[in-house]
This record gives sequence, C-alpha cells and structure tokens, in this order.
Amino acid sequence: MNIDLKITGMTCASCSARVEKKLNKVDGVTAVVNLATERAHVEFPPQLTDADLIAVVEKAGYGASVIEDETPDTSDSQARSDDLRRRFIVSAILSVPIIALSMVPAWQFAGWQWLVTALGIPVAFWAGWPFHRSAFVGARHGTSTMNTLVSLGVLASMGWSLWALIFGGAGHLGYTMSMSGLLNLESHGHTHIYIESAAMIVTFLLLGRWLESRSRRRAGDALRLLLSTGAPSAHVVERSDGTVTDQTIPAADLAVGDIFVVHAGQKIPTDGVVVAGSSAVDASLITGESTPIDVADGDSVIGATLVTNGSLRVRATRIGADTTLAQMGRLLEQAQVEKAPLQRLADRIASVFVPGVILIALATFIVRLTVIGNPIDIALASAITVLVVACPCALGLATPTALLVGSGRLSQHGVLISGPEALENAHSLDAIALDKTGTLTTGDLALVEAVQTSDVDVLSILAGIESHSHHPLARAIVRAAQEQDHPFATVSDVREEAGRGLSARWNDTTVYAGSLTWLSQNNVPLPGLPASGTLVACGSTTEFYGYALLSDTIRPEARETLTWLRDQGIEPIMITGDTEASAHAVADELGISQVHANVLPADKLAIVHRLQQTGRKVAMVGDGINDTAALAAADLSIAMGSGTDVAQASADVTIVQSRIGVIPTMLRIGQKTLRIIKENLAWAFGYNVIAIPLAMFGVIAPGLAAIAMASSSVIVVANSLRLRNAQ
Repeated sequence: MNIDLKITGMTCASCSARVEKKLNKVDGVTAVVNLATERAHVEFPPQLTDADLIAVVEKAGYGASVIEDETPDTSDSQARSDDLRRRFIVSAILSVPIIALSMVPAWQFAGWQWLVTALGIPVAFWAGWPFHRSAFVGARHGTSTMNTLVSLGVLASMGWSLWALIFGGAGHLGYTMSMSGLLNLESHGHTHIYIESAAMIVTFLLLGRWLESRSRRRAGDALRLLLSTGAPSAHVVERSDGTVTDQTIPAADLAVGDIFVVHAGQKIPTDGVVVAGSSAVDASLITGESTPIDVADGDSVIGATLVTNGSLRVRATRIGADTTLAQMGRLLEQAQVEKAPLQRLADRIASVFVPGVILIALATFIVRLTVIGNPIDIALASAITVLVVACPCALGLATPTALLVGSGRLSQHGVLISGPEALENAHSLDAIALDKTGTLTTGDLALVEAVQTSDVDVLSILAGIESHSHHPLARAIVRAAQEQDHPFATVSDVREEAGRGLSARWNDTTVYAGSLTWLSQNNVPLPGLPASGTLVACGSTTEFYGYALLSDTIRPEARETLTWLRDQGIEPIMITGDTEASAHAVADELGISQVHANVLPADKLAIVHRLQQTGRKVAMVGDGINDTAALAAADLSIAMGSGTDVAQASADVTIVQSRIGVIPTMLRIGQKTLRIIKENLAWAFGYNVIAIPLAMFGVIAPGLAAIAMASSSVIVVANSLRLRNAQ
C-alpha cells in the first residue's frame, strides 16, 4: 500500500530528513520526504493505517494530512509566502535605523542604544519567530535543525546585547560595527552589543526564505498549470445508459460512455473517442507539438486539448483520475517527490551537519575565551558567526529545486519522468534499444504501391470493395485512394468473411479481395508475389487483377532522431517481434545495423541483459505489454504515450504523444538538470568549507555572515531556475 502525505512545518533539509527518518523507522515502511513539494510518498504494510503514519509525523513535531485531491493546494504555500513577506518587510524597515545607528558614529545620539534595542526586539522575536518555533519543536523532540543554528545565533546576539546594556555599560557614544572582521573590535573594550547582527541575520534570512518560497511555488507551476487547464464543464447529449439529454454538467460528473459535444474554441473535457464530426485539435499543452492534429470519427482525443474548428461528438472513455491529464499530474508529482542518489547524499549530510556545527561553535567560543584569551564578547561573536554562516539552507535546496524545474520543463515538451534517477541515468547511455511498431513506426498501415497485373484498375476495385469494411487494412486502402483522388469502382452484393476477406459483384463478375489464403480458397489464380510487406490481393476465378502492398509508416522524425543519437555516441538497436523481412525493411531505411527480429518478450529482456553484461548503458524504448520486462530491466526506460498503461507503468520516462523526436530534448534537459544539481551541491558544500573557517578565525562578523548565508540559498534557487528555458 502507498499514500501521499502533505507535511507542514518543514523549513529546511534537516526537517525533511527528520520526518523521513522517523517514518522509515516504522517496520515495513519506506518513505521519501521532499522539502520543496512538502510531500511524503509512503509505502506501508496493510496492518498500518493512515492515522498511524500521521501520528508518527506529528510525534516528530510536524503536521501531516492525506492528500486526497491530485490538484496541488496552493493556499497553504501562498499563506506562508505572504507571512514571510510581511515579516521580512517589517524586519527590513526596523533594521535600517538599527544598522545605520550602529555603523555610523556621526548619527549616534545620547541613548541611541536603547532605541536600537527597542527596534531590535520585535525584529529578533516577532520577525524571527518562524526560526525560533522550528528550533523549539526540534529541541522538544531531541533534535536540531538548520533553524536551530539561526535561532541560537539570534538569541545569543540579543541575549549578550541585553546583558551588556544592563550590566556591562554597553552602548557608549561612538560605538561602531565592523563588517570586515572581529579583531579590530578589541581596542574598543569588551562591552559590545550585536543587536544589528541579530537584525541582519533575521532580515536577510527572511528575505532568503521568502524568495525560496516563491521560487518553490514557481518551480511547481508546471504541475499546477497542467492540472488546472482541463475544461470545467461538458455539454452532454447522451448519457452512458442511452438516455438522450441536452445539458451542461461539471466535467467531474461525466461517466464513461457519456456522449458530449465540443465546439470550436472549447476544450475537450475528458479523454474519449470521436463518434461524429471532424476537427483540428490543438494538443500543445499535452504534447508540446504546436501543429494541430486532425481527428475524425473513430479517433481518440485527450481531455484538455482544444478544438480549433468544427464540432465533435465524443464518447467518454476515461474520467477523473484515469484521464491522461490526471496521469500526467501523478507522474510529474511522483517525479518531484522521489529523490535521486545525489539528493539522498545531501540529506544524510544535512542530518549530521547541524549538530557538528553546534559543536564547532561551542569549541570556537571556548578556545577563543580560554586559549587565545579574547574578551567574552569577541569569543561570543565568533561562535555566533559560525552558527549563522554555516546554516546549510542551500544544501537542502540544491537538488529538489533543480528537479522541480527540470521535470516541469520536460512536461512542457510532453515528456514525463517517473523518478529523478532517470535524469542521472540519461547522461551515461551508449546504446538505445527500440521497438519497431509504434516506436520507430506509427503503427498505422499505409499504401506503398498498388501493383496491377491485368487491365483492371486494381486500386479502384479494391477501394470500392474495401470501403464496405472497417478493417484497418481496408481503411488504409480507402484512405490512400481518397488522398490520390482515385475513382472507386461501383460494386454490389458485398460480403465480408471475418479475418479473411470480402467478395462483391462487379461488372457481372464475382470479385474477391483479401488475403492470399482467401483468394486461393476461392480458386483465384495466384502468380509469384513479394515476401515482404502486407498484401491485399484482388481477382476473380478467371484472372488475378493485382495487389496493394501496405507497410507500417516510419515516423517522420525517426531519421533525424537516430542521427542525433549516433552523433552522441548512442548506438540504436532494433528489437521487435515482427518478421525479419519487415524489421530489416524499416532498419535499412533508418540505417540501423543491429536488428533483432521475431523475438518474444523474454528474448527482449535477454538482449537487454546481454548488452548490460558487456558494460553497455542501455535505454529501452517501447509501447506494448511485450516490452514491459525489457523496459523494467533497462538502465533508462522510455514508453510511448500511445502504448499500454502497463508499459508506461514500467518506464522511467513517458513520451505523451509518442513522438520519438523529443528523445534528444529529453536527454539534453536531463543532462542540464543533472549538471545544475551538481553545480548547486558544489556551491553549497564549497560555501560551507570556506565560510566556517573564516567565521572561526574572526575574518567575518555575524552580520556579514547572515548576508553570505542568505545569498547562498538565493544563488542555488536562481541557478535552478535557469532550467525554465532549457531546450
């Protein structure tokens, strides 16, 4: 069993690591908690209930609730963002005079220190309350979080300053703050106050948290927009039980089998099949393809796509959580809640980082006070600076923000990733195995040529007869004749033998059309015929008229895609259950040298394993149930959106509209996302490696430390947002 929980109260990577650790301690539970989405995906045994899991989270000091609606609720995140904004504005307004009076001796006046204190108290305690509250919750449960560092730094600064003001004679005229370091403070005596440092810590951190909050919401815009763009209502003309009606109902009330009407300029409310009408449908939201798709009777349509002209009558085939739009939302949300190995490493480091920093700050204070012999305020300032500068907020945001933006950008191209591991595997591929039908080809038969072996116009005869059938081969022949404006022969008394062929009267002659077996059974003389392709033959008992040669249609973007893959050092390999002749016909046209034909599902799996055993990193692209085992075994699995749900469930990546031309885009964005993650982690780790020693040795003061720490988080988020325009 699995469930998605909304987690409230998390403010840093240590928080999410704590919740995840507590959940995973429960027998049989596997949990992944994501700070950026504020969600937990939990797999648990049937003996546990939702309430049990919520209780574990609440015991850890955080809130939890079951996510019932797939549509993201932005009200909580918006409220938190607004609250942070208010606190930041108040803090910034009050901090300006605090910092100015503390830094510019010419502006100081008798009693200025008490004005600074009066202004600093609401900044430290009201504006900084989110940090103190989180630290208190963690302390109550015996843990420390990143907010613990902030809270300790602010409280230590204010506590010392209040003590110095009341008992130490601090606040003398001419007092200034040094932003360059600590050592030059000793000449002024030891009764210094650090209210300006506390104000700067709170103000800059609130700014960073507010920007991070906004950025996390922006990074998730793709999901919110995706799930909010469906049509709100549907005009139903026939209910699923056959009742004729004429009413507009909420799209959520549609049932499978309902028939509804969609006019030009309206969105299709749910997935369905066209039963009447024709139109060009704009599916760019779902597929990323700007060219409208022509649909007519019998064609499938996707909910949330736009009818650009004409009108359609559509029978609903999937509703609610089963629609393509809802599945896209789930895949995108799943991709954003899971964690890549790089992020799991970052979370493990964050969980031990805070206690380590507290020990370093304590050691700094003791060594400066007892070994170096610094005054207590200098020793305290060094310890405070260590606490503030080391807050690893950037570490907690390095991976999730990049994944949020990267997966959101991919969804805009009609590509959905089911897990972030896909991004890490995408950059190391050197082979890609592709199914033929439905992947390299469209899966739709098209007329290659009509071969006439007599004076009879074979395409005209076949079109006239096959127009009375709904078989896919018949539709392909009729469509080809229509596209060529070819005349249809007038036939009568048409009869169809299911699975074999048809007979009809033409010019007082009984004519047979269909498979060679069907013609042979009806004593039609057969000449030698080609061994490849699909034939629909035609003749009478006295004469063979000819045949139509049909073949699967190669996707127009296949050649360009395979060329790009070869240029990247990725070898394309065809694996198909089709015949050798059919497989090699397509492979030769596309320049694929390694072909495996007539293979069963187990054979596909074995081929993938053999490639991997030779050290190859293999991607598998497929669309059918027979591809699922190979998809699951591949290093990177890609399912075509037109394929089966089973195939898509086995895949790391789903291409919504089955356009393999987006594979290069997917690989490029995946590689860029991974590069951004590595850059973010390198910055987050490198920043702390440099900043902590500087703080220990007194090179930077507490106020400057606050600026540096807040800036590091903003840099990480801004770097991740570069992916919004990735191509």
